[in-house]
Amino acid sequence: MKKVAIIGAGASGLICAIECARNSCNVDLYEQNQKVGKKILVSGNGRCNITNTDFSKDDYFSQNSSFVADALNEFNYQKFEKFCASIGLILDAKDDGKVYPLSNEAKSVVAIFKESALNMGVNIITDTKISDIKSITESYDAVVVATGSEAASHLGGCSDGLEFAKVYGHSIIPTYPSLVQLELSNSPHNKMSGAKVEGEVTLMINNQKSSSASGDILFTAYGVSGFAILDISREASEAILNYSAVDIILNLLPKYSQQKLSNHLNNLSKSIPQSSVLNAIHALLPVKIAKTILDVLNIDAQTKLQNLNMKDYKRIANQCLNWKFEVASTHGFRHAEVAGGGVNTDEINPKTMESKKQKNLYFSGEVLDVVGRRGGFNFAWGWASGYAAAKDITK
Repeated sequence: MKKVAIIGAGASGLICAIECARNSCNVDLYEQNQKVGKKILVSGNGRCNITNTDFSKDDYFSQNSSFVADALNEFNYQKFEKFCASIGLILDAKDDGKVYPLSNEAKSVVAIFKESALNMGVNIITDTKISDIKSITESYDAVVVATGSEAASHLGGCSDGLEFAKVYGHSIIPTYPSLVQLELSNSPHNKMSGAKVEGEVTLMINNQKSSSASGDILFTAYGVSGFAILDISREASEAILNYSAVDIILNLLPKYSQQKLSNHLNNLSKSIPQSSVLNAIHALLPVKIAKTILDVLNIDAQTKLQNLNMKDYKRIANQCLNWKFEVASTHGFRHAEVAGGGVNTDEINPKTMESKKQKNLYFSGEVLDVVGRRGGFNFAWGWASGYAAAKDITK
């Protein structure tokens, strides 16, 4: 029986352990936390967006853009669903492609994966932080580094895997937080903390439009959060890493054009001239945002609509639809769901996840320079890469 050590009991480590044990390996699964799968437990707000029904290399970012293709093709959604069914986990695929456990609880995913691993004979060793990778590789027939990234340090996120890779001469692509909130420079965002809208965000890098996203936008004391922000955060974070100038333009009322919005306000000035401008904007946006817009434009909130003119309404409309903010930084690795950068994938076999520099040493999951979009794609990579490593170890 092959002796296999897997370092890290997250998604990638768990699936690799189960598949190795299922194929008659003697598996030790090391985890630095007290429990396995801590990041799985908090994913999807405790519901666990476990994968996506439709993924390809186009959903991932890496300096080697084609690296993920083989593993993803080999372990597509249908194969993952079949694997889950084999251990008693039933999936619920939504119309938008996101997939959750039918229980709608991340706890069920961790419980079933852990029980399956134990039933197949995996020796799960928790509360154990591996520090000497050389002694581990000398003691086992194969070693899989599935330590994750620096994201979510409070859940055990760390750079251990990168340090292990360096020991064997691997190069590291600089890491950066992804799926993370953005911190804004001195601006009135803190006055709007807690206010939320369904809007559009446009990312500007060095004053050039880079990308855009739609969804909820939440103002916070430090900056902005929400799904629309998370969706452009990878690009923003990478640009910040490269010392580029990063700004965002927020459209808080995407159902309106500038002409339509200014006309709306102008029409109100005729139909309800005594109404305050604050109430007119509050009918469209949360009051904290309405007050701040007027504050920025130096318009008294209690000014009656009849005392404003079309030029004022155009200024208000422009502020609502094209509000520019300077991004100072991301909210950091601690608050990030995942991280970009990592072990250089040019030095890893894309079919097997084995190191090209050290035989029988494998890297899987987030420790590699692979990061996916929001929507279950990062889990999909974790499962596929862990499975690929196990298949090669047990061939």
